[in-house]
Amino acid sequence: MGAIALCAVLYAVCYVEGLRLSHRAAYHTLENLRISLQEKLERQPLGVVQEQGVGAVKKMFLDDIESIELLLAHALPEGLANVAVPLTVYLAMFFVDWRLALLSLSSLPLGLVAMAAMYRTGVRQMGRYYAAAQKMNNTIVEYINGMEVVKVFNRDGESYRRFEQDVREYRDFTLAWYRVCWPWMALYHTVLPCVALVTLPVGAYWVLTGLSTLPDFALVLCMGFAVGAPLLRALGFLSSLPQVHYKVTALEQRMAAPPLRQTDAPFRGAGTDVDFDDVHVSYGEEEVLHGVTIHVPQGSLVALVGESGSGKSTLAKLLVHYYDVTAGAVRVGGQDVREMGLEALNRQISYVAQEQYLFRTTLQENIRLGRPDATDQAVWEAALRAQCGPFLARLEKGIHTDAGDGGKELSGGERQRISLARALLKDAPIVVLDEATAFLDAENEERMNAAIAQVIRGKTVVVIAHRLQSIVGADRIFVLEAGRLADAGTHGELLARCPVYRKLWQASEESARWMLAGGTGGDAL
Repeated sequence: MGAIALCAVLYAVCYVEGLRLSHRAAYHTLENLRISLQEKLERQPLGVVQEQGVGAVKKMFLDDIESIELLLAHALPEGLANVAVPLTVYLAMFFVDWRLALLSLSSLPLGLVAMAAMYRTGVRQMGRYYAAAQKMNNTIVEYINGMEVVKVFNRDGESYRRFEQDVREYRDFTLAWYRVCWPWMALYHTVLPCVALVTLPVGAYWVLTGLSTLPDFALVLCMGFAVGAPLLRALGFLSSLPQVHYKVTALEQRMAAPPLRQTDAPFRGAGTDVDFDDVHVSYGEEEVLHGVTIHVPQGSLVALVGESGSGKSTLAKLLVHYYDVTAGAVRVGGQDVREMGLEALNRQISYVAQEQYLFRTTLQENIRLGRPDATDQAVWEAALRAQCGPFLARLEKGIHTDAGDGGKELSGGERQRISLARALLKDAPIVVLDEATAFLDAENEERMNAAIAQVIRGKTVVVIAHRLQSIVGADRIFVLEAGRLADAGTHGELLARCPVYRKLWQASEESARWMLAGGTGGDAL
C-alpha cells in the first residue's frame, strides 16, 4: 500500500510539473506567433489587410492562434502519456499470454476504422465550416459597430435579419456537420475501450478447453480494463489535430503572403510632382484599373471624379502605397513609391479619408499623430486653424477630452476637423483628400472651407469628390470610368466634350438642388 501511495504522489507531482512546463512553453509560443503575425501584417499592403475584415483578423489573432495551445499544452504531454500507458499494458499482456493479448487488440482495428471515417468526413467540410465562422464574425463586428446608424435610420429589422441569417447559417452548417460525424464518433467511443469485446467470450472458451489458464485470463482482463480510459483520452486529442492543422495552414499562408514592395531608402524625388504611369491593379483575378496614366504637376490642384467603383479611391490609396500596382508605376517627384520606405513616403503626403479613425486618447494626442514631436502650442494652433475651436470650447476638458473608442464621442464633422488638424500639423507638401468632406453640413460648411484652404495652401493636392460643385475650380479634372481614364481637362472643357462628365455633373446638380431644398449643405473645397 505504501508503494502505491508513493507512486500516486509521484504521479501527481510529475503531472502538475509537466503541465506547468508545457503551458509555459505553449504561451511563449503563442506570444511569438502573434508577434510574428503582427510583423508580417505590418509589411503587407494595408488595403489587403483591411479587405479581410475586422472579424477575420480578430479571429486569426485570438481564436486560431489560441487553439494551438491545446496541442502544445495538453495534446503533446498528456497525449503522449496516455499513449504510453496502453502500450506498456499491451506489452505486459504479451508477456502473460500472447494469444490473449492479441484478442485484446482486436477491438482496435474496428475503432480506428470508425475514427478514420469520422475524420475523413470532418476534414472535407472543415473549409466551409471556418468560412461560415469567419462570415459570422465579420457580421457580428459590423452589426455592433453599426448599431448607432441602424438605430438612427430605423433599420433594425433589416440589419438584424442579416445578423440572424448568418448566425443561423453557421448553426445549421455546424449541426449538419456534427450529425454526419456523430454516428462514427459514437461507434469508436464504444468499441475502442471495450477490449473485452472479443477477449471475454473467446478467452473463456480457451480456459475451458485448456488453451489458456484462468489466472492468465483474469490478469489479462484486469489489465485490459485499465487500457480503455487513457486510450480514449489520447485519441480524444487526436480529433483536434485536423482543426489545428487547418488553422496552422491558414496562418502559414497569411505569414507567407507577399509583403508590400518597398525599400528603406529615403525620399530622393525632385519636387512633388505625382505621376500614375500606365497603372494596372488587380484584386485576385479581376483587374480594376486598366492602364491609367495621370500627371499632377507640383503645386496644382487636381480632382479625380467618376461613378462609384470607377477606381478613383484606388488611385488615391496607391499614392499612399496602400496597395502595390500589378503593372506600371506610381511616382512622387520622379521616384517610384516602391523605391522608398513608407515612413519616407508618409512624410511627403497627408492623406485625409472619408472615415477617419480616432484613438482612445485625448484629442490633443490624436492631433499630435500628425507630428509626434510637436509642442502643445503647435497642436493647439493646428486645432484652431482647422476650425476645431468652437466645438472644443463646448467640451468640459476641451482639447484634453478623450475621443472614445474610434472617436465615438465626436460627431462625424468634428472627427473630420480633428483629422484636418492632423494634416495641418503634419504640413506635408502633398495632400490627398479622399471624400474628406463627406460629413459636412450647412452649419459647418464655412468653417470647413476655411480649414481646407489652410491645409491645401501651397501644396500639391489630389481631391476625390462625388459632388462636383466643390472641384469646379480645379486646375485639372480627371474623369474615370470602369477603371479607365475617360477624359481630362478643366470643368468647362469637360462639360463641352465629355459625355461621362456631363452625366456626373447633371447628377451632382440634381443632388445639390435636392439638398438645398432639404436645408442641408454640400461638400466644399
